[in-house]
Formats: sequence, C-alpha cells, structure tokens
Amino acid sequence: MSKSSVRLNSVSLNKLRNALLGWYNQHRRELPWRRDADPYRVWVSEIMLQQTRVAAVVDHYMRFMQRFPTVQALAAAREPSVLAAWSGLGYYHRARRMHQAAKLIARERRGKFPQTAKEWRKLPGIGRYTAAAIASIAFGEAVAAVDGNVKRVFERMLGRSEGRAAVWQRAERLLDRKRPGDFNQALMELGATLCTPRAPQCLFCPLCAWCKSRGAGTVRPQAARKRRQLCYALARKKGAVLLVRRPAEASLMAGMWELPVIPECQRDGHEPVAKLRHSITDTDYEISVISLSPEELPSFETGARWFSRKRWERLPLTGLARKVLRQLVVESP
Repeated sequence: MSKSSVRLNSVSLNKLRNALLGWYNQHRRELPWRRDADPYRVWVSEIMLQQTRVAAVVDHYMRFMQRFPTVQALAAAREPSVLAAWSGLGYYHRARRMHQAAKLIARERRGKFPQTAKEWRKLPGIGRYTAAAIASIAFGEAVAAVDGNVKRVFERMLGRSEGRAAVWQRAERLLDRKRPGDFNQALMELGATLCTPRAPQCLFCPLCAWCKSRGAGTVRPQAARKRRQLCYALARKKGAVLLVRRPAEASLMAGMWELPVIPECQRDGHEPVAKLRHSITDTDYEISVISLSPEELPSFETGARWFSRKRWERLPLTGLARKVLRQLVVESP
C-alpha cells in the first residue's frame, strides 16, 4: 500500500513534515528577505509578492529597502516618493496601503510591530494570507498560510479541489508547529519551483509519496488574454520630457505620471520611434511611441508638465512610462 492511501496519523504526519522541511533546508532559494526574520523586511516582501513573480520583485525589493530601510523611514516619506520607489511593480494600491500602515506602526504603535496574525489584519492592506505569513515567519506564530501555490499543492495531493475553508483547515492540520514559518514557506516554495501549474517535477517532489495525482491532469485551459494597442507621444524640450498625471479618481494607477496618450487617428503619419509589448493582469498591450515636437502636441493635454531626467526619475511613474523613458531617453545615444 502506498503512502498516498495511508491515513495521515501522527507518525505519517511527522514523516510528511520532515520530508518537506528537509527538502526546504537543502533547496530553498536564496532571497534577500530570507536573510533574517526582521518583521519589516518580511512585511515589505510579502506585500510586494502579492500577485507578482519573485523574479520581478527581487531588484525592486533591494532598491526599496535602500530607500526606506526602516518602518520609520517609510512612514516619514511622502506618498509620491513611495510610489516612485514602487514604480514598475504595479498594483499601486499595495504601496499606498503599506505606506498608511507604516504610519500607524511608527506613530500609534511607536514602531512596535504586531506579533500575531489577528493583530496584523487590523492594518491596511493585510489580508488573511499576508497576516499569517508575516506572523509565522517573523514571530513563529503557529498559524497556516495558504496562497495559490499552497492550494495547488493540496489539490494535487488529494486529487481533487476543495473549498477555501477546507483548504485552510487542511493547512492548519498539516502545519509543523515547531517551525511554522519554514513550513509555510516550504509549501509555497514547492508550489513555485516544483509543483508548478504546467510542468510539475514530480520525481523531485518531497511529497510525491503522499500525492494522488502526481501531476496527472494538471494543465487547465486558461482564459484568452485581452489585446490592446496604445500610442504614446515622446516630446522633448531642452532636455526635458512632457508627462501627464493620471486623475486622482482614476480606477488604475491614480495620480501616477505617464507619457501623453495619442489616439491612433492623430498620429498623422508619424513612424514609431519604438515598439514594445507590455502586460498588465489579463491584458497584453502593443505599444507604439512616436516622437512629437512641442508644437505638434494635441491641445487636450492641458495638465501636462515638463520634467528633466533628474526630476522624472523621482516621480511616481507608471511602469510602462519608466520602461519607455529608460529605453529611449537613458539608454539611447
């Protein structure tokens, strides 16, 4: 009889936990936020990792921590400075809420971080998963944390899907209470590196013996991505570029600065100086950038302002605007 059909009593549970933690000890990725269990560093990393790949976070995390090395430094910063440091990560509401939470911690809590998941959830931008991850990693609280990776691992182990409440209950039962932070991270690491959505590496998985599906039937059809075409103007004057600020009430990236958008009908035969692709959530954008003189700019850009490179590099730019400016202004001869 295989282990996958054996009921998980206390002995088999300990074997599962030891197998997973032993694998994690040997194979976990060296990431900058894992160098210690400092709650500020753990918190910042968990907020950045929400809906964002690890590879996209590492460099942003390093720059952000250099700019705001402590919660006090983050709390004292102006919101535009925080958004500028966040630029390129997307989902800017995360940065705004983290900034709000930093002020609460620095001022109302006098720099003392919450130590339990229940207390963390009282802060802006902290949901059940994030609170549990921080509390278990930074403070050793024996509380399970379930993200998309963990949910996928459980689905494959069981050979079926479970509801949200059942998944969290299962995670609580399996949790190693001596090393809750490492156990939570081990499950997430397993889902991110071996038990991946499309190509699970079952032969190397420490939980393979307890898994019913072992990768079978794991590829699910994905919804077709949306496609859009956008055209932006790159206007220069005496070393400065023209940028436009998004309305404060905009549903996406409110208050962020970007290049002026040019309707396709107003390109007037200008050939793009650059074409690039950019993806946001479920939409792939085909971007064209045209060069316009100040005299050619559409009159509707009444809220536009000119910024030197020194100034725009410190603005809260949209990720796309920063990508275009670095490619066409910084890197171009």
